[in-house]
Amino acid sequence: MADLLGSILSSMEKPPTVGDQETRRKAREQAARLKKMQEEDKKQKAEFRKRMEKLISDFIQSSEQRSKKFDPMNKLERSILHDVVEVAGLTSFSFGEDDDNRYVMIFKKEFAPSDEELEAYRSGEEWDPQRAEERKRSKELAQKEAEQSAEHGPSQESSPHSNYKQKYSHLIGTVAAKEGAHTLQANKAYGCVPTANKRDTRSIEEAMNEIRAKKKMKVLDEGMGVSGGP
Repeated sequence: MADLLGSILSSMEKPPTVGDQETRRKAREQAARLKKMQEEDKKQKAEFRKRMEKLISDFIQSSEQRSKKFDPMNKLERSILHDVVEVAGLTSFSFGEDDDNRYVMIFKKEFAPSDEELEAYRSGEEWDPQRAEERKRSKELAQKEAEQSAEHGPSQESSPHSNYKQKYSHLIGTVAAKEGAHTLQANKAYGCVPTANKRDTRSIEEAMNEIRAKKKMKVLDEGMGVSGGP
């Protein structure tokens, strides 16, 4: 037991080997490099933020600029720019599908983009204010006309479902349609029939009366003939 404890104490008292010294040296160098990189990254971020703050300040002071488009940035840079814009009280949007080509646009609050403008940027199109204004006026005019039409309701003027020319043209021709319509007169028994037909009907009745009279005379003659036989 005493021998084992002595060997452990002896090993602990031994100076580090050459391999251990080299490992420790590399670890110290790596830590130093990492610290330097972190400091450099921090410095770059601070410089980038300072540069963006200067651009934002110039943009705010400009009375001509309503919006500003920045060159494509990486995600970290866009994040810093968005933060600067928010602190300055402006509005910002990121556009672009590909992360390498994604960029930031900033707008003054009083010139915030419309939904149509944002949709154009998202689609990769250039925004044309003049053409957008024309579309807006056309839309407003159409809406106004629709509202006026709804207020007045449907027109009170109505055209007849049909006219006599269309009604009679397939029977007696277009030219004679009006004349044909005027020849109709009311008749309770037969409805509307031409006057000429009424004259024909009376002639038939007269003829029937004559036939009945002749038959009656014939029957009387035959009866007298039978009674006067041998």
